[in-house]
This record gives sequence, C-alpha cells and structure tokens, in this order.
Amino acid sequence: MENKKLLLDIQDLSIQYETEGGTVHAVEHLNLALKHGENLGFVGETGAGKTTTALAIMGLIPSPPGKVAGGRILFEGEDLLKKAERQMRDIRGGKIAMIFQDPMTSLNPVMTVDRQIAEMVLLHNDVSEEQALERAVSMLEMVGIKRERAKDYPHQFSGGMKQRVVIAIALACNPILLIADEPTTALDVTIQAQVLELMHELRRKINTSLIMITHDLGIVAEMCDKVAIMYAGRVVEYASTEALYNRPAHPYTEGLFNSIPDIDRDEEELKVIQGLLPDPTNLPTGCSFHPRCPYAIESCSKDAPPMVEIEAGHFVACPVRFEHWKNAVNGNGGMTR
Repeated sequence: MENKKLLLDIQDLSIQYETEGGTVHAVEHLNLALKHGENLGFVGETGAGKTTTALAIMGLIPSPPGKVAGGRILFEGEDLLKKAERQMRDIRGGKIAMIFQDPMTSLNPVMTVDRQIAEMVLLHNDVSEEQALERAVSMLEMVGIKRERAKDYPHQFSGGMKQRVVIAIALACNPILLIADEPTTALDVTIQAQVLELMHELRRKINTSLIMITHDLGIVAEMCDKVAIMYAGRVVEYASTEALYNRPAHPYTEGLFNSIPDIDRDEEELKVIQGLLPDPTNLPTGCSFHPRCPYAIESCSKDAPPMVEIEAGHFVACPVRFEHWKNAVNGNGGMTR
C-alpha cells in the first residue's frame, strides 16, 4: 500500500486472545494505511476483527486475555505499541478519539454532559475549568444541542442526542484521527442519517481523518474515500470506494454486494454467502474464506494468499479471482454482480 505522508500505517499486525476454548486469532497479519484528511471504511461481519483493530490503535486491548502478537502501528511515524500508558493517555482523546457503538456505556450517568466534555478538554489542554466548560457548551452547540441543556444528565437525552454528546466529547480536542465504531447501530434510520451528516460536516470543519467501522455498505459509500474489507481477522480487499463498488474483486466482497436487496430486480430471494464465519480459535488453513468460496481451488486450502495490487491503489488477496476479474473488466468495462 501507499507509504508516503501517512497519518496511520499498520504493518503486519496480529492480535490474539487466550481463552478457555483456545487461542482466538482476532487479527492476523493486518496491513492498513491512512493519509491525512482521508476517510477509510472498515467493513466486515461481526467477529471479523474490526473493533479489535480499533482498540489496538487506541492502546485499549485488555491484557489479559488479549495481546498484540506482532506488528507495528505507526501514527505520525511513531509506533504506538512502544508507547508507555502515560504517553497513550496523552494521545487518546487528544490526537486520536473513538466513538463507541453504544452511547449509554460511554457516558457517566451521574455527571452532567457539559462536565463530561470539559473533563476531556482539561485533560489535554492547559485551560481553566471555566474555559473548559465554555468549550463544552460550544461543542454541544456544534453538534446541535442547545446550551440550555448543557447541565442535563445523559438519561434526559434520547438515543440520538446521547450519540451527539459522545461525538462532542470525541471532537472536543480537535483530534487528527477519529475512529467511529458502528456509531449509528442503536439508532433509528432518521436519526442515523442526521448523525452521519453531522459527522460528515464536522469532519470537514476540523479536517479530521476518519476510520468508519461498519457492516453497512451504504454508509461507506456516503462517508468514505477508501474501503478495507475484513474477513476472519484479515483484510481481503482494499481500494478506493469507486473502485470497490464498481469493480469488486474478492469473492467475499462480491458476496456482500450480492446480499444487498436490489429494488430494480425481480428476485424472490437474496444471494447469500453460504456457510458461517469460521471459528477464530480454529481458522481454516490457507485462505480463511475458501470453505465458503464458489471459486476455490485446491491450492486455496494450503496457502494464505498475499495482497496483490490489481490496479492502482486496488489490492486483493485472491490470485484465483484475479484472472476472472481481469477478464470481466476487459470484457465489459466492469465487474458483473
């Protein structure tokens, strides 16, 4: 992948959890890159390793049972895995912020929302408590919450408003990298759209880079410049949003698109991906997707495929599918789905 002027450069990252049932291989030899001001969509099923990767960037892998088994996470050229906890506390919230799935678990129920935001400001800035509280009110107004509500408690807000508070906390110190982990999962469709539009607008205002963790390809199309498709702890395809949506190359990516309902087609049932995500304590040999793959050949069960650049900036871990992809693109100008 690109290796110039990178904000974030994850190299060969592996993360494991030791459990009673065995070693969970949550992330396996992951490589990922993000430039300044870039938006990356991180897509995959539940259990693919997306959130674990985000927690590793934040230095929040619970140990035990978790451990980083190998690799580097370079942020502004420095390896976060070599930072002391004191140094990571300065980076968390200050330079890298994370929005978690459930705002209820992210907010302190016995503290007013303005004080929760001010706490973050005081932690990372040399300001007075009065200045921090004023900054908190400004942040609430920025996310569409009136200043009169600054002294309210989390239980006095709706789910969508709580998520806005969480976003205000995350952006309070103008981080240069924002990680959003399924930020709209618990919200209804109308509020989802409002929250996404808010994040899009705020990101433009402060030029924050974004990693959007989701399983919703519609959100990725709306929010992201680049997309990484993750399966069983590995990135299997990485491309610009335009390339991935118009010319998907990996069988798993193709399966994800085929499983989306198409209102223009008269179909009685969806084309689902056969089988289930593999047990992370007992991953298949070779390509982890091969037991479910319609294109698998004998060698797929033996060797883990490397990421290959099939066009500028478009990487895929499937040499078998590569030939089919080339023929399809040369034949009709785009992949058929």
